[in-house]
Amino acid sequence: MSNRNNVLRFLYLNVYSFLIFFAGILTLVLPFFLINKWILIAQAIVAIKLFMISGRLFLSWKDKLKEIEILTNRNKAEFRPDTFVIFMQAPCGRLVVRQVLFNLNKQNEYKSLLKLKKPFIENMRENCKPAKTTIFIREDVL
Repeated sequence: MSNRNNVLRFLYLNVYSFLIFFAGILTLVLPFFLINKWILIAQAIVAIKLFMISGRLFLSWKDKLKEIEILTNRNKAEFRPDTFVIFMQAPCGRLVVRQVLFNLNKQNEYKSLLKLKKPFIENMRENCKPAKTTIFIREDVL
């Protein structure tokens, strides 16, 4: 693949990384410190967190390329929608799905794959379950 295509693919697959990075910059630029000096600390914490998330997404570039290759190979002979379920749950994963469909020349299948996307509330309910912690105390040690 040509260098230009790699750059375009990098830009496309990292759209959300760039958005989060620019949100971090915007967080630092906003003059909230004029309201109160202590807000500057909160601003810095939020910006650092956004930069960390963005960095993690940028570092997943090679993983995204592997996922694209694996999904493309799995769906070359026969289109299997079940292989896309996990990728349809996150915005970055949906970009990977679009890239795979583009490689397979089956862009029109994306509408049918949107049915695999879970609603936001249901996704949060499944992934944010409270955990119960139990502490056992050995009486013979006391």
